[in-house]
Amino acid sequence: MEFFYSDSNGHHQENPRFLRKAEKAIKHAQRQIYKKEKGKNNRRKARLRCAKKHLRVNRQRNEHALRLARCVCKANALVAYENLNVKGMVKNHRLAKSINDVAWSLFRRWLEYFAQKFKTNIVPVHPHHTSQICSNCGVIVKKTLSTRTHACKCGCVLQRDVNAAKNILDRAKLNRDGQSRINATGLATNTLVGESLLEQVTRKNVESPGFTSKRAAAMFS
Repeated sequence: MEFFYSDSNGHHQENPRFLRKAEKAIKHAQRQIYKKEKGKNNRRKARLRCAKKHLRVNRQRNEHALRLARCVCKANALVAYENLNVKGMVKNHRLAKSINDVAWSLFRRWLEYFAQKFKTNIVPVHPHHTSQICSNCGVIVKKTLSTRTHACKCGCVLQRDVNAAKNILDRAKLNRDGQSRINATGLATNTLVGESLLEQVTRKNVESPGFTSKRAAAMFS
């Protein structure tokens, strides 16, 4: 995944890639298990060392998701995100490891928790065409998954995920005002190959004082 999330203000949160960074050490620890004799104390110790490395990755993911979700919900009146089927997406074996490593579902759970704590509105948005529609004029601009820049004939040029984040925020605003014909609100996210999967979170906006406009890059089930 290129980013953990991108928002409608153009901010990109870097993807920490905790598993990728620890993968070499984890594989080494796993190999050490099979070098030890079965049933012996050394094999048990090797298994424990390997388990601790996996536990460290899980704790890093949780702390990262918790910290970001808390900041997002505390700073914003509205959080809108792209409502994605993560379980279906991990069936793609080329992307499954990266999708699991980024832990967007965990981020979403913490967003929902802190949204209640800080009285923040949180709204899921249907992902249909969020990255294809121009956020400036509404025209559909077809793109392949590898196309990272949105360029429309109206003159609007944006990073693909930022364009999707703006669309998600607009849908969230319409839905909140009771005018939306689309059952969607929120954030957009991105995959390694460029599909929009990031979450969009709202931060106080000049156009609409009650809203914030931030987009988080993640996939959600």
